[in-house]
Amino acid sequence: MSGIIKFGVRPEILASSAVGGYTESKGNLGRYFDLTDPTDKFGKKTFEQAESEMQRLALNFALKKSGLGPEDLEAVFAGDLMNQCTGSSFGLAGFGIPFFGLYGACSTAAESLILAAMSVNAGYFSRAAAVSSSHNSAAERQFRFPLGYGCQRPPTSQWTATASGAFIIGKGGESTGVALTEALPGRIVDKGITDQSNMGAAMAPAAAATLYTYFTESGNHPDDFDLILTGDLGREGHEICYELLSSSGLRLGENFTDCGILLYDSEAQDLHSGGSGCGCSAAVTAGFIMKRFAESRLRNVLLVGTGALMSPTSVLQGLAIPGIAHLVRFSSL
Repeated sequence: MSGIIKFGVRPEILASSAVGGYTESKGNLGRYFDLTDPTDKFGKKTFEQAESEMQRLALNFALKKSGLGPEDLEAVFAGDLMNQCTGSSFGLAGFGIPFFGLYGACSTAAESLILAAMSVNAGYFSRAAAVSSSHNSAAERQFRFPLGYGCQRPPTSQWTATASGAFIIGKGGESTGVALTEALPGRIVDKGITDQSNMGAAMAPAAAATLYTYFTESGNHPDDFDLILTGDLGREGHEICYELLSSSGLRLGENFTDCGILLYDSEAQDLHSGGSGCGCSAAVTAGFIMKRFAESRLRNVLLVGTGALMSPTSVLQGLAIPGIAHLVRFSSL
């Protein structure tokens, strides 16, 4: 039985918004953000509070673009990297919308989009939001080292994006002209990777498994798509994923790239393997990808959200880092 979900009513992206920090504003996609803050604080006292504020701002921008209010949404699916998803719960509490807190690590954007689209497709909700975020400083001191420690990062490490992306999903009407047409929920893949400075290697096998399953079961060809995006493997994981797929007989072309590669300028910004974090693929998709659809420069895109399902405790206990990869297909109406 195929694991691919085909959305019959074609849930549409009614609006989307991206918010980012200083490093993101200086990257390749800086102009596609609705708002960036040079302080990374967004007017708040702590970085954790700043992450919550990013989610609030992103959802507010998306609502404004759609012409809707919080009362018009029947649910919000949201997640982040902080313990117990406090970035989402504190950031979205004031909207008064029924809330589903999610944790899929860097795959959270794709996970939230799938769940929101499934709910709308099934008729349980007329409109729902999908929101996710990450903050470099909040994530670094939770998962790695104190910010003032000054630890040297290895070349395989990725930069957690200070960013948030929000999407409003509905049954149609005044939309961006982009629909979610298919989804493929991922399976947990554990290849025994224990290096938390090489998340790309931990997540790449899951991304390869999901892509191989999709192209095997769907009958589609990679050339049918304008872009095939992982989010976020970085350069290291992207290369591993390509090699794994090639060894399985599935060779992807120049349309295969990664949100963590697109977001930053590899020449001007010393961010090693590229970007990561819940906010990376969320902001790249909500900002850059949706804008390209609006310009009719994209018509068919696969997003494969990849996540490293670890915690500070699991790493300290010496456990491996399992990966997950959820696939979403966007198509022009």
